[in-house]
Amino acid sequence: MDKYGTLPVLALRGKIVYPDTNTYFEVSRTKSLKALERAMNQDQIIFLAVQRDPMEDDPEEEDLYNIGTVAKIGQMAKAGTGVLRVFVDGLYRARMVNFYEEDGSLATEYELMEEEDFPEYEGEAAALFRSIKDWAKVYAEKNPGFLKIPFEDFKEEVELCRLINTIISELPYDLDRKQQILEEVSVRKQCEMLLTILMEEVDISDYRNEITQKVKQNVDKNQKEYLLREQQKVIREELGEEDLESEADEYLKACKELDAPESIKDKIEKEIKRFKVIPPMAADSFTIRNYIETMLEMPWNKATTDNNDLNHAKEILEEDHYGLEKIKERVLDYLAVRNLSGKNSATILCLAGPPGTGKTSVAKSIARALEKKYVRISLGGVRDEAEIRGHRKTYVAAMPGRIADSIRQAGVCNPLILLDEVDKASSNHKGDVAASLLEVLDAEQNVNFRDHYLEVPLDLSKVLFIATANDLSLIDKPLRDRMEIIDVSSYTENEKYHIAKNYLVKKQREASGLSEDQVSITDEAIYGMIRRYTREAGVRNLERTIGTIMHKAARNVLVNGEGIHVDLDQLETYLDVAPFDEEDSLEEPQVGIVRGLAWTSVGGDTLSIEVNTMPGKGQMKLTGRMGDVMKESAEIGLSYIRSIADSYGIEAEYFEKNDLHIHIPEGAVPKDGPSAGITMATAMLSAITGKKVRSDLAMTGEITLRGKVLPIGGLKEKLLAAKAAGIKEVLVPIKNEHNVLTLEEEITEGMTISFVSKMEEVLEKALLS
Repeated sequence: MDKYGTLPVLALRGKIVYPDTNTYFEVSRTKSLKALERAMNQDQIIFLAVQRDPMEDDPEEEDLYNIGTVAKIGQMAKAGTGVLRVFVDGLYRARMVNFYEEDGSLATEYELMEEEDFPEYEGEAAALFRSIKDWAKVYAEKNPGFLKIPFEDFKEEVELCRLINTIISELPYDLDRKQQILEEVSVRKQCEMLLTILMEEVDISDYRNEITQKVKQNVDKNQKEYLLREQQKVIREELGEEDLESEADEYLKACKELDAPESIKDKIEKEIKRFKVIPPMAADSFTIRNYIETMLEMPWNKATTDNNDLNHAKEILEEDHYGLEKIKERVLDYLAVRNLSGKNSATILCLAGPPGTGKTSVAKSIARALEKKYVRISLGGVRDEAEIRGHRKTYVAAMPGRIADSIRQAGVCNPLILLDEVDKASSNHKGDVAASLLEVLDAEQNVNFRDHYLEVPLDLSKVLFIATANDLSLIDKPLRDRMEIIDVSSYTENEKYHIAKNYLVKKQREASGLSEDQVSITDEAIYGMIRRYTREAGVRNLERTIGTIMHKAARNVLVNGEGIHVDLDQLETYLDVAPFDEEDSLEEPQVGIVRGLAWTSVGGDTLSIEVNTMPGKGQMKLTGRMGDVMKESAEIGLSYIRSIADSYGIEAEYFEKNDLHIHIPEGAVPKDGPSAGITMATAMLSAITGKKVRSDLAMTGEITLRGKVLPIGGLKEKLLAAKAAGIKEVLVPIKNEHNVLTLEEEITEGMTISFVSKMEEVLEKALLS
């Protein structure tokens, strides 16, 4: 072949072809395909030059190494759409003399480079040949599959250059060093460079095999991905290199800066080490990441400083709430003990009362007074123990329990946590929620509360827990024993008026975007809403009613450009017809109908107990969704009436020839409890004797077989309901006298409270002669 000439140029990416070797590569670029086409027309000879940057798609002269290989194209085959697989035989080293582009392909004038500086003596050539061959064999033993051509195919001295080029092309080392050997024309230097590379590769193979042996002792052979990561880990340890900044390193840094006990830090660091070695796509990786982030977000020792000024607490309570004087006193007493002892009280406050009476807002005010972070946990409908204690992190979508999560949300370890509607928590096959709350609310145990997800003790002793409930009877007794009950009873009419005037009207006006000039409500209108549009223990419906007026006012401002003034006579204009009458007691005395008083979880209520008699076989029928206790009270009342039948001229056979039907209206509403005992007994005697019962009188009390009247609960709510219904006199068990004495005068004003101890007194006051 001529020493000088012109050839088409094909740019190679990441691959070098040496003289005396054959290989293949794939071609898809347009310029490269055209260069191949030209070469096929010129004796199938082409100049192969390597790109300096394999990512360059359109290389120029400066992007190519100046020295390359002249090669002969053996054959070509399609390897896909627009892709050719080309087989070539390397022939000579050559230098590009004048590079140019012609007809859309690369070309160059070349100069062949003859090899020189051969070993002068046969012994030297043989020594170099055997040294290279021996080191190559050592490398081949450590790397099976190296050098597909048997060493026996190479003849000493004569094939020294072919041996060098063949071994160089097979060794896996960087492209720059391979190019350096290609550019070297001195055979002696080629041998020296190749021997150096072989020795380095043998050492690397030794280290790699040693690393592999270490890793194999720790991992399963089938875990290929895990094995590769372990190899990477040991390599870094052997080289003494620091790992790049990674997610695990950031977690580790955050852990060191975390203000937490050492045992917790050790736990987090252990999980971070696991996280480092687990593949990113493994299922455990996501689980461990969430766990680490949760642990780092927990405020283990971060706390706020409480404001222990009782005067400040009193100001906040007065500012936020009207009335509730006894509740405020109990709260201040509780805070005083807490301040003097320097730690949380052993008891937990439980604010119990009907809906809308301000239990939640009292808890918020306590948090504001103490300058604590406030978090609310609604327990209504919660029936899974894991909601409190958390799920074990091995489960899919595991998360900490509500207690731990609330502390994380608060960002401090001493927030005020409100356990709202604690009486609504229930239990099922997944556990008892109330039982799991025992540890949370027990000051002796919650120092080391264990959340299943966190797996480390969580100190809850610094947390101020406050619970709310509507019905204490639904709370398990062990849980009740851990709480100090504060009754938040129903509001009086006067309290509702002041709350509406001072708080609710202003709140709803601002929520509707109105000013005082655009809407005003008279005092008489507020009283009218309380008496005729809302019958409730709290003020929620009253607030909604005021909100309805504000919405009407906002619409009027936008449509007519003027505000509204609401007085008593205009209520029906804005609120439709009133659902209640101010005086809705029975119009006149009737036979067999007696007004009773009941306590419900939403406040007091009045109920009319109706009794009819009819010919029959001495049976008693009870309707109106009565509970077992109320049914037993009816049976006790009937037994008492039969025992005094002679006193009222009732014949003995009357009870065998007549049936009694006792009904309590509003049949869809469940009713239970013993406090309607004297009411049912009075109604039965009235129906049997035909004597009328006073319509302006109501009563409440439990009855015994001997006619004694026993005390009842919920008296304040019952009296408020009686007053709202226009009752003039209420019969109350004498043992409830102390409860009446503690009530505000406003509640009893306008009503006569008569205390009774026996049924004879009840019948004397209730039955008309």
